[in-house]
Amino acid sequence: MAALTGDRNTPRAQGDVRNGGVAASTTIYAGALVMRNAAGYLVKGATATGLTGVGRAEARVVNDGSAGDVALDYRSGTFRFDNSSSTDAITIAEIGEVCFAVDDHTVAKTDGSAARSPAGFVEMIDDQGVWVRFDEAMLKAWADAAAKPAA
Repeated sequence: MAALTGDRNTPRAQGDVRNGGVAASTTIYAGALVMRNAAGYLVKGATATGLTGVGRAEARVVNDGSAGDVALDYRSGTFRFDNSSSTDAITIAEIGEVCFAVDDHTVAKTDGSAARSPAGFVEMIDDQGVWVRFDEAMLKAWADAAAKPAA
């Protein structure tokens, strides 16, 4: 395409609510941790590989059809989820680190011997759980860097 020769009204995405197609045969509950699978569709948080945390579901959706037949509004930002237990519990030492999805409402300190996908970044810890910051692009950059062999 040729360069502009005049002004352009360039659209912008405003706010933190996003929308995406839901994977086939998937139910996601309002308030759930939402992840994107390798095909680009939204799924609920789960112990699985190949997923990336994107945010919190804004409503319940049920997709009984094909991938993308139903869309979900989800919100990026920082939300509190349940902390894992025992040696996988997140502490203040993990603030700023990546945490991993255990299920659609729980995060853990480790990837469970490479069985879990990254959910987001640990923002804060309190008595009720872990505050997780969701930034899909930043999380993918972290995952790409982590996958590269050390120089």
